Amino acid sequence: MTSLLLASLFLPLSHFLISSTRLRALLVCRLGDKLYSFGYSFLAVVALFWLVIAYHQAPAVPLWYAPRWLSLTLAPIILVSVILIVSGLTTPNPVIVKSATLFDRPETVRGILRITRNPFFWGVGVCAITHMIIIGEVAAMLAFGSVAFLGLAGGWILDAKKAKGHGRSWNAFAEATSDVPFLAIAQGRQRLALPEIGFWRIALSIALFLIALLLH
Repeated sequence: MTSLLLASLFLPLSHFLISSTRLRALLVCRLGDKLYSFGYSFLAVVALFWLVIAYHQAPAVPLWYAPRWLSLTLAPIILVSVILIVSGLTTPNPVIVKSATLFDRPETVRGILRITRNPFFWGVGVCAITHMIIIGEVAAMLAFGSVAFLGLAGGWILDAKKAKGHGRSWNAFAEATSDVPFLAIAQGRQRLALPEIGFWRIALSIALFLIALLLH
């Protein structure tokens, strides 16, 4: 369990203490942008791999037993989180690394970005929280709690970085979107356009969800 505790701390800290502090600028200056990006990506993979291995090696210490109806109730929420993840990874988004030129393109806010400007982070966070509820073990609280924190805090931290670095371009983008899903739509600053998300993204998400369900 010690390894899992350390891994669950290392995953978010390895992201936030490097990319969101002055350490990033120092490393880029010393290593160069390409080498820094490679090293940061490698570290992220190692951190995630460590967390997965430590989770599977941790003993099962139940906190509660989720009834079958609860798992079935949360299944649609997991499906929605998968759609957010897939859409977030495949939709052009100016908040993604090295995509800042999209800030100045007309009609950048389309599809899933009308719902939230951080779909990937929200998808990961919600998916992790639902797994914590369904599994109900100490190991799940640590592992999925770490992922959930990374996802839900990641969007907020990324917003702050982009606001600091892109000024007016960010302000216009932020005014037309929201971090919290559906908030901009509820406030009348945006409209819902489900067809823009793309049928293939929804179909792929459903396929991945069903495959994961079978493997579980």
